[in-house]
Amino acid sequence: MEEGDSIALVYIPGIQYLTGQAFDLKAITEAAHSKGCYMGTDLAHAIGNIELHLTDWGVDFACWCNYKYVCSSPAGIAGFYLHEKHAYNFDLPRMMGWWAHKRNKRFDRPTLNNRLDMQPGAVGFTMTTTPCLDIVTLIASLNVFKLTDMKTLREKSRLLTGYYELLLKNLSSDNLESDQEPKAKKKKSTATVKIITPSDPDQRGCCLALKMSCSGEEVCKRMLQRGITMQCHSDTGVTRTTPSPLYNTFSEHPLHFTIPSLIMC
Repeated sequence: MEEGDSIALVYIPGIQYLTGQAFDLKAITEAAHSKGCYMGTDLAHAIGNIELHLTDWGVDFACWCNYKYVCSSPAGIAGFYLHEKHAYNFDLPRMMGWWAHKRNKRFDRPTLNNRLDMQPGAVGFTMTTTPCLDIVTLIASLNVFKLTDMKTLREKSRLLTGYYELLLKNLSSDNLESDQEPKAKKKKSTATVKIITPSDPDQRGCCLALKMSCSGEEVCKRMLQRGITMQCHSDTGVTRTTPSPLYNTFSEHPLHFTIPSLIMC
């Protein structure tokens, strides 16, 4: 970290949203702390996707959404983590909210006089009451996660995404023939696919980001016609495909739907 002595905060994602690359948060945290920096991370694409040991790694704080891999529903409530070493540091900058006041004293007169007796830890950063419906959907999802554990999910994820990667690497224009035309008129596809996600399983979650030679928007459109929703970044030409270990199986691979979409490019 060349500029480390002049940096106060290091804040990076756990997994880069577009490429699917997972970062070594432990090593980055150690580097940040060696220069006296606080370490924070955005876990939007990492939570529910890879194993996280924030306390052991010494990460100072983290935040994330729960509607992606945690599957808490669209617009689901977010999450916040604060390392225990900061639990009683009430001088940390924060936006004040009355819900941060100690639960057993929230309706005492001092609270009404704007004298906060803050709760320690992450709950001391809460602003107001929690949306009930958002909590219901999150609890429902967490109950599913409780039926397994992240270590088991990651083991399946490595195999599932690895299998998908193997299939994609064996995919070539020679075996992409249009099944939409009569046999006599079958033609080869010139579509190509490049995986821009790291091939090392330790440097990725379950997502594979694909750079296609043909229009990603067209592929997404044809995938949607086959009942599969994909997200395409039209400005980059990158399409993200994710076999989720929580509910996908080896017979439900995106490749089974990607091939007939690619052959039309």
